[in-house]
Amino acid sequence: MPSLPVTVTPERPVLTDHPVATAEQHEHELAALELVAHPTVKAAYAAVAATWLGRAKASSAMLERFEAAFEEVMFSAAIWSSNADPLRPKVTCITRLAHEVDGLRVPGTRWGIDNPDTVYRTIPISGDERYEIRGRVGPGRMTENYFTLWDAQMGTVDVLDGRRMHVEDDGSYVITVDADPAGGRPNHVRSGPTAHELYIRDVLLDWACDDPNHIEVERLGGPTTGPERTLDEQAEAAAAMMAHFADFTGKLSHGMYKTEPNRFALAWQADHTGAMRNQVYVAGRFLLEPGQAFVVDVSDGGAEYFTVPLSNVWGTTLDIYDRTGSLNKAQSTPNADGTFTYVIGPDDPGVANWIDSDGLREGILTLRMAEFGAGGPAQDLAARGRVVDLADLDTDAAGLTDVPRVTATERAAQIDVRREGYLRRLPEGVSR
Repeated sequence: MPSLPVTVTPERPVLTDHPVATAEQHEHELAALELVAHPTVKAAYAAVAATWLGRAKASSAMLERFEAAFEEVMFSAAIWSSNADPLRPKVTCITRLAHEVDGLRVPGTRWGIDNPDTVYRTIPISGDERYEIRGRVGPGRMTENYFTLWDAQMGTVDVLDGRRMHVEDDGSYVITVDADPAGGRPNHVRSGPTAHELYIRDVLLDWACDDPNHIEVERLGGPTTGPERTLDEQAEAAAAMMAHFADFTGKLSHGMYKTEPNRFALAWQADHTGAMRNQVYVAGRFLLEPGQAFVVDVSDGGAEYFTVPLSNVWGTTLDIYDRTGSLNKAQSTPNADGTFTYVIGPDDPGVANWIDSDGLREGILTLRMAEFGAGGPAQDLAARGRVVDLADLDTDAAGLTDVPRVTATERAAQIDVRREGYLRRLPEGVSR
């Protein structure tokens, strides 16, 4: 991948060779490891865990997943909250699997029913300041890529479509962020009094080929004034965000679990509390008996991108590295008529589109569809779920006789390709 020429100055960091595993990212992760050892954060960790467990009314199977999921949600809060100074902005990746930096294990940072295809990054923004976001795209441009400016409640202030932004011949780009109109600037995000944070979604449809953006930020204007937050102040902020993350995820899961299980036919669009503008969401939950699977039939309505991921009640996606805990359109085998059929459950049914629930017989599905044509979704947009008996998979009763099959050897190859593709965004390797 060619390097983007930059002028090296004390004020402007050099873009590293990797778009996500940057020196700044590693420095931030190591600092977060120190932050979670602070007494205020450790006290919050225990208090939030007790409160969340008391409210969740989770099954015994989900309770077994709490410890690992909670570690991720809480560490994500530490990572996110400690990059919150708009006078000293950094680019921080907030949803990664566990890995090592300098011989230390860095926990995963998934939370809030994340999208496993997405590299999520944040930059703190003030409407009183001016910024330039510089970077470059890779050879594999993404199907879906958005720079969304949020207010403090995750409501959209402005959005730049990264797929369609102006890019120079060498792949470089500059995005301006301030409260003024664009005034001829090609890639402009207009801020204002409510501006709080730039939230960047790099969505990788083809894990083996799509490239996340290289991104760096510079605050323009005069020298930075005012002191940096002390460690005690950072700890207070992390503790507050830990409580918020648990509350936010708890409400999401409660909403899913209020619905009738094994019904998967609700579609909606949203532009608040973190949902993506112009994206269709189809959500539900499955609840299975031994020997059953949940089958989802999808007609994508012309979407260039969609994904079908599984999550636990704690809001972390399931195993997406060693198992097929999610499948997107590029990873799926279509039916003869162009629709897609997914079989969800803990037992491999031998069909091409098996979404592995990692031993769970219950869970949350959040199918996301995006990048429709100019007229929006076609009328055939649909996602319907039904329970089938595994013993009936090869009979007409299941309605799956025409669904593509795979062998055990083909399944193992599928997982190998999946692992290799994921490591393109996590070159440090996955830590257990």
